[in-house]
Amino acid sequence: MEIKLDISIVIPLFNEEESLPELHSWIKKVMEKNNFSYEVIFIDDGSKDGSWNIVQKLHDDYPEVKGIKFQRNYGKSAALQKGFEIANGDVVITMDADLQDSPDEIPELYKLIKEEDFDLISGWKKKRYDPITKTIPTKLYNWAARKLTGIYLHDFNCGLKAYKLAAVKSIELYGDMHRYTPPLVKYAGFNKIGEKVVQHQARKFGYSKFGMNRFLNGPLDLLSVVFMGKFGKKPMHFFGAIGTFLFIIGFMFALYLGIDKLFIDKTSRLIAERTEFYISIVAMIIGSQFFLAGFLAELVGRNSSTRNQYLIEKTLGE
Repeated sequence: MEIKLDISIVIPLFNEEESLPELHSWIKKVMEKNNFSYEVIFIDDGSKDGSWNIVQKLHDDYPEVKGIKFQRNYGKSAALQKGFEIANGDVVITMDADLQDSPDEIPELYKLIKEEDFDLISGWKKKRYDPITKTIPTKLYNWAARKLTGIYLHDFNCGLKAYKLAAVKSIELYGDMHRYTPPLVKYAGFNKIGEKVVQHQARKFGYSKFGMNRFLNGPLDLLSVVFMGKFGKKPMHFFGAIGTFLFIIGFMFALYLGIDKLFIDKTSRLIAERTEFYISIVAMIIGSQFFLAGFLAELVGRNSSTRNQYLIEKTLGE
C-alpha cells in the first residue's frame, strides 16, 4: 500500500548535472527542518551530460529520490506530465533544476495550499535576473494570458508552483502547455488560484535551454488552451456561432441587392458588378465552412473515447 506523503517535488531537467547535488541538498535541508514527508521526482528530459548518473546516485543514497529518464528530449510539458502521473503527495510542488527557484519557498507554498485551501499557487518572480530578451516577451505573454483566461497572475510561466494533488491529476500536459497550467487547472474546475512573490536566483551553472521558438509556440498554445477549455466539448457553439453570423451578413447583403434590383432601381448596373455582391458571396461561403467545421468537430467529439469523461469530486450512494 502506497504511503501518503505531504509533498511531491517534481523537477524536470535537461543537462543540469552541476546543479543537481546542490539542489537536492538544499531541498533535503528544508524538508527535514519542517518535518515534511516527501519525495523528489527528477525527470531527465533526454540529457546528454551526466545528469542521469547524478539522479541514479541520489536515488541509491536517498530513498525519497525517484527518477524518470526519457530516451530523447520531449520538452518540459512531457516531463511534468510524467511527474504528475506518479506524484503521491498531498501538495505537488514544481520547480526548475537550475537553482533559480529557491526551495526555501516550499513551506509557505505548502501552507497556502493546505491551510488556506488554494488549488494552485503560482510563483511570481517580481525581481528577475533574466536578460531583457526574455523578460519583455514574458510580460507580453502574461498580459495576453490574463486577458484571455480571466486569471490575474503576474507570472504564468514561473516554474515554481504548488498544486493540490487532485488538480494535477485532473489535467493533461502536452506540447508546450506547461506555460499555462493555471488556465488548465481552472477549466478542470479548480478555481481558487493565487500567487506568491518568490525569490529568483541568478543562474549559477549552464545556460537557458529555451530557444526562440517559444515566441511563436507560446501564443499558439495559449489560444489552444483557451479554446479547449471553453469549447472542447461543444465546438459547434464556437464554429456554429461564427458561421451563422457570417452567413446572415452575406444573406442580408444578397437580399438587399435582390430587392434593389427587382423593385427599386431596375435600370441600375448588374448585380455582379457591385461590391456588395462579392461581400455577400464570400460571407455566405465562409459562414457555411465555419458551420461545417463545427459539425465535423461535433462528429469527431461524439466518437471520442473521452466524450463523457467528467471530473467528479464526490459521489453518494454507490
